[in-house]
Amino acid sequence: MNRLAPEIVHTPVLLDEVLAALRPRPGGWYVDCTLGGGGHAAAILEASTPGGKLLGIDADPEAVRIAQDRLHPFGEAAIIVNDNFEHLEEICAQHNFKPVDGILFDLGVSSFQLAESGRGFSIRHDGPLDMRFSPQHTLTAADVVNDFSEPRLAEILWKYGEEPKSRRIARAIVQSRPLATTGQLAKVIEKAVFGARGRIHPATRAFQAIRIVVNRELECLERALKQAIGLLRREGRLAVISFHSLEDRLVKQFMALESAGCLCPPEVVRCVCGHTPSLGLVTRKVIKPSAAEVAANPRSRSARMRVAERL
Repeated sequence: MNRLAPEIVHTPVLLDEVLAALRPRPGGWYVDCTLGGGGHAAAILEASTPGGKLLGIDADPEAVRIAQDRLHPFGEAAIIVNDNFEHLEEICAQHNFKPVDGILFDLGVSSFQLAESGRGFSIRHDGPLDMRFSPQHTLTAADVVNDFSEPRLAEILWKYGEEPKSRRIARAIVQSRPLATTGQLAKVIEKAVFGARGRIHPATRAFQAIRIVVNRELECLERALKQAIGLLRREGRLAVISFHSLEDRLVKQFMALESAGCLCPPEVVRCVCGHTPSLGLVTRKVIKPSAAEVAANPRSRSARMRVAERL
């Protein structure tokens, strides 16, 4: 596996907006659930000095290595864990790290993951059909592409990739089996949707869908968000950066639900649900990168951040 310098491959998105949202202060405790190259974590630690601490989590052992190098100057103030954030509550309990003042999720694929052809995340770099964030996962992209039935493939491409040509692509994949590399898969998809070239590569949505299934991304996110509420101290902030509509919709619905009072249907005259809000929305509108950031870092174009506060 290539050892990539974090300063070359990692540009944290919405960095100023994240700091404004989490309001790191000296002595504060923070959790970065998607450590990546450690860019957000380093900025949070700098802002919370002296006395601040950060617990960083990442399922990718290579991300952990890069973050350890970057956060080494902060010493014991940075606690780094190689695990999936779906175990957020358990991880914090193991390190006696609660309650906390802020929790950050920066979802999606990191720049260095896209840059490594051996990971299978990138359409541009031919590599094995892997797409796992963690090598401990048993399911790979090759399993999905070569073993799943045509109807199931079509459903995955439609549900998780919002791919309008899901059936046509699924049929082409099944007819072209076995497939061993990302380059082979991309060519099959490109041929299946001929004439569909646009701003993004025609295989982008399919790659996204397969990656989501391999890593159980939406399921893990939903579980982690529920755990995050109980870890935040009063007025602690939860900030979530997403890069596609499925993630953003899940986060939006979660925050709306947890910030609502009564959840009874309209026909119920008197509340019987007993639900009380646990979060307050800090911003009702989604936070997007500035034009200057998009120009400097085109990958940030699709970033969307939502922020809520513990009541």
